[in-house]
Amino acid sequence: MREKNNLVRWFDLKITTFCMLLVNVLLALSSADALALSSMLSFVHVFIDIIDCSVWFRVYCPKIQGNWLSISLLMGMDEKPIRRQTSISKHAFFDLSHVSPLVFLYLLKECYSYGTCKATMKFRALQQQLCLVLLNNCQIGPATWIAHCLCMLPMFQPYCEGFSHLVISALCRFLKTGSNDEDVVEAKECAAKLFLDIVNGTLEHDNGVLIKIIKVFEVTLTDIDNAMSDVSMKSKLKADSAKEVVERYVCKKLECQSYMTAVDLLIHFSIRDSGESYLMKMMECQQMKAAEKWASYLGKPMLCFLVQEYVDQKLLQPAYDIIKKNNLRQEFPELYHQSKESSLKKLAEKGVWEVAEVRATGDRKLLEYLVYLAMEAGYFEKVEELCERYSIKGFSNSEEPESNLPHRHYLNLHELCIEDVLWVDEVNSLREAINYFKNCKVVGVDCEWKPNYEKGSRPSKVSIMQIASEKKVYILDLIKLYADVPSILDECLGCLFHSSSILKLGYNFQCDVRQLALSYRDLNCFKHFEMLLDIQNVFREPRGGLSGLAEKILGIGLNKTRRNSNWEQRPLSHYQCQHKTVSKLEYAALDAAVLLHIFRHVGRHSQPVGTSDGNAKIEWKSQIISHMDSSKVPRKDVKIGNEPDTLMN
Repeated sequence: MREKNNLVRWFDLKITTFCMLLVNVLLALSSADALALSSMLSFVHVFIDIIDCSVWFRVYCPKIQGNWLSISLLMGMDEKPIRRQTSISKHAFFDLSHVSPLVFLYLLKECYSYGTCKATMKFRALQQQLCLVLLNNCQIGPATWIAHCLCMLPMFQPYCEGFSHLVISALCRFLKTGSNDEDVVEAKECAAKLFLDIVNGTLEHDNGVLIKIIKVFEVTLTDIDNAMSDVSMKSKLKADSAKEVVERYVCKKLECQSYMTAVDLLIHFSIRDSGESYLMKMMECQQMKAAEKWASYLGKPMLCFLVQEYVDQKLLQPAYDIIKKNNLRQEFPELYHQSKESSLKKLAEKGVWEVAEVRATGDRKLLEYLVYLAMEAGYFEKVEELCERYSIKGFSNSEEPESNLPHRHYLNLHELCIEDVLWVDEVNSLREAINYFKNCKVVGVDCEWKPNYEKGSRPSKVSIMQIASEKKVYILDLIKLYADVPSILDECLGCLFHSSSILKLGYNFQCDVRQLALSYRDLNCFKHFEMLLDIQNVFREPRGGLSGLAEKILGIGLNKTRRNSNWEQRPLSHYQCQHKTVSKLEYAALDAAVLLHIFRHVGRHSQPVGTSDGNAKIEWKSQIISHMDSSKVPRKDVKIGNEPDTLMN
């Protein structure tokens, strides 16, 4: 009974509202405006419909069952589902043969405004309903019906913009299934008049909606000229042709700094006059996207002009982007080469040498520049590799690096007191390693795998695992061990990772845990872990990864030049670093070994943690994870291809 009274009250309120609106429309008739007359007639129909429906709700509401109210309830109009329906809800959403666009929009608004769930959910539900609506019989054709809806939507603020996009998207879907020529022609005429009303200020629509209207209804200058055939319309617009109307409106949009709208209008109506002046105005206001879109439409000469202007203003990056996007290599050979060098340098700084090499292949100058970048980074292994592969001469021998190249001191195994680094790729050495670690209280663990930069491809398997104690580092060839002795590998690593008496240290450990589980799904040893401590969570160093943390705690960082190397290569190669030959084996060992030295710092030093005196001990015991299930590790923590920066090993 209470629900019935609420519905009656709701419709009484709407009757009052429509009476007030009807008075306003009648007052607007003094202007003898056609739109006002049309609106008045529509409001009369709505007014009558609402009165009839109010009576329906009062008398028949308890007896009627249907769909519209239940649809609204699905969108959150009420917590308890009420399967009740009246004629107004059904004919508004399922049969348009006797419903005006205004009635439909009004009910659409009520359905949306009374919903209590999220806006996106409500919007999607209404969008589905509207797509079904257009398949039913209308008083007029579907395209024309939508055009009329767009004429009336400005009265439904603040829903106008959202509902405009909704009805236009529904029409686009409908037109893909077919259309009636007479309906399309009539709709185009209506859209042309709507465009003029917007330009004249009679109706107000968002810029995005305006552009969609002229595109979806394919409004041309001829259509606008036909809509302007009335002498009174021409005098209102103070223009003799559609082109003049559009150009004036474009100037107005430029003054309002709606540059992209202005460009869309010019392109849609194929107006090329004053192209260069418009382009200069956009550039002066730093409207890069609009300027590029306009220049692309005008053609290659204007694109070249835009590139040169960018160069003169020392805006090299947008100039590079235009050259690459529009294939202007021949027009700007030197600038193109600079852009490629800039791209290679960024890749080199990230350590993505394989990708850099692919992009440089075929261009001798770029390959030589890549060799120089490798020398500058101290990556003499890559220097030798590139020189040999592409027969590049003129660079110093990698074993005798040039004295003028910058060198930075990095941590080495000797400084970490590591006595031995052992390679494990067969069963005996595997058992030896695990027996050794059974006597350790704390070990450092790290993993490496081949980088993968192809979008959509599967990440590479974890290739090697480094496990370190205070004196030794064992490096396990997981790929070979898994291929040769999977059950023994599972048993041995299970003894280590499932042990609650050995604390396992890692950095951003969740990434390695997840990657191990994905790489070796059938091994139980990687399905759960006991006693883990992620050093990253203890210190929460925001930048520099493990190398940055090592530099902060130990005073010396790690060399991360080869963090994106091919770790599946066997044997692991050597490289030149600080006048001595170092193997990738030692390079990989450092990541695991340094974890123990950082952990040792936790117990020996203090650091201010939320205290003013700076004497509080670093809190680390609370960060120990006694049990971790790899299947519950969030996917967002997985690092694909040993990505640099925050996901650096």
